[in-house]
Amino acid sequence: MTSDAEIQTALPALASGNVAVITGSASGIGLAAAKRLASMGMKIVLADIGGARLDAAARAVAAIAGADAVLAVATDVAKADEVDRLAQKALDVFGGVSLLMNNAGVGDNPGKPWENRDAWKRLLDINFWGVVHGVEAFAPTMLASGKPGLIVNTGSKQGITTPPGNLAYNVSKSGLKTFTEGVAHALRNESGAKLSAHLLIPGFTFTGLTEGAVEKPAGAWTGEQVIDFMLASLKRGDFYILCPDNEVARPTDEKRMAWAIGDIIENRPALSRWHPDHKDAFAAFMND
Repeated sequence: MTSDAEIQTALPALASGNVAVITGSASGIGLAAAKRLASMGMKIVLADIGGARLDAAARAVAAIAGADAVLAVATDVAKADEVDRLAQKALDVFGGVSLLMNNAGVGDNPGKPWENRDAWKRLLDINFWGVVHGVEAFAPTMLASGKPGLIVNTGSKQGITTPPGNLAYNVSKSGLKTFTEGVAHALRNESGAKLSAHLLIPGFTFTGLTEGAVEKPAGAWTGEQVIDFMLASLKRGDFYILCPDNEVARPTDEKRMAWAIGDIIENRPALSRWHPDHKDAFAAFMND
């Protein structure tokens, strides 16, 4: 495993004493990130819906970093004014932020495209607009500082291969992929900028979104494994942080993604991987 010293040498944004803001940090990947970064000496701002889970997360991170190095801010990322308030509180208490991890997300399936408009909007407001709000609230001051900084947005493989099952979630994560690519390009074109954007693409991970699971399934990674992989990838300078899991290795992900883009190139039906006329061709492609 890559050591903390190696990571912090390669990534000065993660130096001890610097500030990390993590949304969706009361559980799962976000909490794992908070604990790991706290162990590296960073000051941690936890943002999530207020309540017992956020309070418990703050206590857990404070046990690692010390109470003076932890700030918990109840935040609904779907509301731009609350994210603006989060940014101001982080600045007031700890000063400039060097890592923003837009991780908050929900997976509740609102159903078919023509049903449950309000539930569709709520999911998109959190998963997509919550990230936009984070970038809007933090990027200008991070750029203005002139210091090294990182923005990591948590996406999903479902935003790339878009499997049937939860269309609203896929739409939100597809939009997030495109948005993060555009943010990375925009930052590259900011003169003198030391701020970069990255897309975290977890595999099967046991989090609060894992449906019907009270214990970690054998095929899933833990949040801690995802964060270890993320830090090693950031050290390499990766934009796409494509995580494997205990069931799917990278070559399988690559083939699935290649088939998905091939639908356009080959003029196949949408989501041909699940189309009865193309299932056999997909299976042969995967076994080639």
